[in-house]
Amino acid sequence: MRLVFCGTPAFAVPTLHALLSAGHSIELVLCQPDRPSGRGLTLTVPPVKRAALDAGIEVLQPEKIRNNAELRARLEAIRPDAIVVVAYGRLIPPWMLDLPRYGNLNLHGSLLPKYRGAAPIQWAVANGEKVTGVTTMRLDEGMDTGDMLLRRELPIGPDDTAEDLFPRLAELGAPLMVETLAALEAGTITPEKQNGSLATLAPLLTREDGRVDPALTAQCIYNRWRGFQPWPGAWTTARGKKLTLHRLVLSSTTSSDSGVFRVTGNRLFFTAGDGGVIEVTEAQIEGKRRMPAADLLHGHGVVDGDRLGS
Repeated sequence: MRLVFCGTPAFAVPTLHALLSAGHSIELVLCQPDRPSGRGLTLTVPPVKRAALDAGIEVLQPEKIRNNAELRARLEAIRPDAIVVVAYGRLIPPWMLDLPRYGNLNLHGSLLPKYRGAAPIQWAVANGEKVTGVTTMRLDEGMDTGDMLLRRELPIGPDDTAEDLFPRLAELGAPLMVETLAALEAGTITPEKQNGSLATLAPLLTREDGRVDPALTAQCIYNRWRGFQPWPGAWTTARGKKLTLHRLVLSSTTSSDSGVFRVTGNRLFFTAGDGGVIEVTEAQIEGKRRMPAADLLHGHGVVDGDRLGS
């Protein structure tokens, strides 16, 4: 098929490679503009752009697409059979939805209709799901509300983080998109309407989502830490300074000191709202480097009896 591919982060790269390997002709790649990142605010090239240029494919990075007459004329000239959208980061306008004969096909990182939105992988882990997966769908004007095409499941291990799942789901979804295109061309696929009553939302993450609420259960706090990797992670305050909890381990012990840090030798623990205990094995106090808990306890601002959020 003649395709246009829309994607930006590393999650989309395996699908781009799979489409090329399957013999499809990708006429153009759209991705978001280069953005400054890191402490030095160095201009960073999106992974999809790098992959496309390495494959000799033209890349456009429009800041806006809804009323972009130049882009519209370019896509109409290409006359793609389908537009494949994977983690592009832009809502697709109606004129673009209506352009290809097979529609705009999206690879979504959840088992729709659960976890519609910008952060489906993170929220599935944060909510303690045991299974997730990927769904191919035909985009419409809603937020992940289009007809479902194919899906594949992936188990979530008890200690898996969202960061662990991203590459696994990307690799799972790449051949699924190839399979979806083949089935559409052969007429062997039946689009399935989503049951909106079963939908859950996975909104864009904010810094505040990472704040540890000690009133929650230990398992819930641990799940949220797993889900919000690498950002916003899990954090609280101690003695007026931000304390980022980089590595957590569920303990089998219990305590009545809810919301309190306890120190045993060189080990740091805190108690959740249900009495469950969590060990902090690696952390970072504001203004200091990331360090093992044993180093944190030696003069870096956390002592036995400190309260989370103090």
